[in-house]
Amino acid sequence: MSSCSSKEHPVSHSLKDWLFFKSPSGEYRLPFHDIPVYTVKNVFHMVMEVTRWTKAKMEIITKDPLNPIKQNVKKGKLHYIANFFPHKGYIWNYGAIPQTWKNPGHNDQHTSCCGDNHPIDACKIVSKICSRGEVIKVKVLGILVTTDEGETDWKVIAINVDDPDAANYNDIRNKIILLKFKKKKNSGHMPCSEISGSKSKF
Repeated sequence: MSSCSSKEHPVSHSLKDWLFFKSPSGEYRLPFHDIPVYTVKNVFHMVMEVTRWTKAKMEIITKDPLNPIKQNVKKGKLHYIANFFPHKGYIWNYGAIPQTWKNPGHNDQHTSCCGDNHPIDACKIVSKICSRGEVIKVKVLGILVTTDEGETDWKVIAINVDDPDAANYNDIRNKIILLKFKKKKNSGHMPCSEISGSKSKF
């Protein structure tokens, strides 16, 4: 989104690691409220919260003034995700769809749990590694739902419309976008994950 830039606070891996958004004229912009959901029909904005291969769980804090991106705190400690061997950190770029919300007062029929009171998460697959605070245009390939500590957590699987492979991926039902893991012979660990172009089985 060319009309919005991000400004990072210099104290990384701390409670003061904040990232704010500003307009070209220097005015603060709220990523949750000021960035539109859509760019054009069926193309969404995605605000990048976590860069691929990093471990710190960063998120838009909708309750804070100016909605900065900050590191999540869990049980009084900065939240880092566990590695999935042999990878480190998130295996995709991770972010949120602005102006969306998972209602904590609505019991979802798919999970029998209420929403987690956060924007809808988005996982951007395939090539480019994005920077925290980057706002990109994505098309949706599918959606999955999980539960986390008794709350419903919807996640959009998406691809950047400017990605070289975007034209080849339109739906997880005709092009499998799931990560396939194959065990090495005579080995108890899983090697590098790969994106398969085979037919989906679901």
